[in-house]
Amino acid sequence: MDARETALRQAHAHAVRWLAGLSDRPVPARASVDEIVRALGPALPDRPTPPADVVDLLATACEPGLTAFPSGRFYGFVVGGGEPAALAADWLVSAWDQNCVMRAVTPAYAAAEEIAGDWLLDLLRLPAGSSVGFTTGATMANFTALAAGRDEVLRRAGRDAARDGLAGGPAVRVLVGEARHMAVDLALRYLGLGQPETVPADAQGRIRPEALRRALAAGEQAPTLVVLQAGDIHSGAFDPFPDAIRAAREAGAWVHVDGAFGLWAAASPRYAALTEGCADADSWATDAHKTLNVPYDCGLAIVRDPSALRAAMGRHGDYLIHDALGDPIDKVPELSRRGRAFPVWAALRSLGRSGVADLVDRLCRHAAAFATGIAGIDGVTVRNDVVFTQVCAEFGDDARTDRVLARLLADGTTWISGSTWHGRRVMRISVSNWSTTDDDVARALAAIRRAAAEP
Repeated sequence: MDARETALRQAHAHAVRWLAGLSDRPVPARASVDEIVRALGPALPDRPTPPADVVDLLATACEPGLTAFPSGRFYGFVVGGGEPAALAADWLVSAWDQNCVMRAVTPAYAAAEEIAGDWLLDLLRLPAGSSVGFTTGATMANFTALAAGRDEVLRRAGRDAARDGLAGGPAVRVLVGEARHMAVDLALRYLGLGQPETVPADAQGRIRPEALRRALAAGEQAPTLVVLQAGDIHSGAFDPFPDAIRAAREAGAWVHVDGAFGLWAAASPRYAALTEGCADADSWATDAHKTLNVPYDCGLAIVRDPSALRAAMGRHGDYLIHDALGDPIDKVPELSRRGRAFPVWAALRSLGRSGVADLVDRLCRHAAAFATGIAGIDGVTVRNDVVFTQVCAEFGDDARTDRVLARLLADGTTWISGSTWHGRRVMRISVSNWSTTDDDVARALAAIRRAAAEP
């Protein structure tokens, strides 16, 4: 057995042990950064170390500092687990070690990306023929789709942004709901568009269409982007797409939807109504590593007009082998990229249409169970309408809410994060993991009750 095979076998054994222990281990990490630095050894060795020994050291030193993100009891942020077929496919991606940029050089990847993209459009009920780019995550998916939108609205105004840049050209207006995710602002900053104009939203974070219409009419006539949201990070609420998109269309705006986790509601017949009208937008961003549970990292940038995306992201190099049908690099910013579509294809092939719908339904059912269980605790109020996978609750006052959150982390049964919503501290539960069971929810609720029972 050569050194590579020995190292791979060691890595496999450690990975299997890690996954097998998720149901019993505490969810929060148990060691600090400094402790892990000491365990790894901060000094660079003078001589080589056998690969298998390196793998052993890495696994044993780092394990106490790992948070059990793949656990069915992790509800902090919006983090999925590794669906089995997708996780196994991701191992193959590393072994295959393809730089997936050109159709002619990586035909296997181009085929998987093409099929997965078509399946995604079908499941998410988005226009057939739209272009699908596989990015690092929703932040870069928003960046990619909004780059296409920025350049297209400038083109309509007579400006070639790719050739002439932004300086000296017409200003681009960007209107967003006041409850949008910070990833949208970050993407706009990267794009040189600055801070957006905010439009009032209701108590659940849904943009108010009439306020959007007034804001569009009040500003100067200019190239305009409107950003809507599928899945508020606190409430899980969805913008009223038909009315909001109609208002944007009347103003000649490009409409983009940030749907990092919520866009997947469209894959469930039970929850698809939440996304009604969403398909009338021009572009969409979502994650595969959230609701679909593909291993990190994988975002999806979807643009109705493939030529707009290619104009914004395409590039030419004399040394590259360009395909007349287009290449994967025509849809994303990176020139170096791993095969993110392989795990997406594997997850979709494994789950099938009904499996994806069942996954979405199951996550929503667990969120509803959390809301019911928490509402039954004395002095606790669920603050949002639980329409999807997010639950926000407060425990009387901010200080008590923060004490409950701290006790939960110390208890270790579950990992639930806090946030500030409408000026109040809240416990925010995001149900995103394929492996979460009814028992996981029951154990987490029991831990919440214990934490809330203390003064």
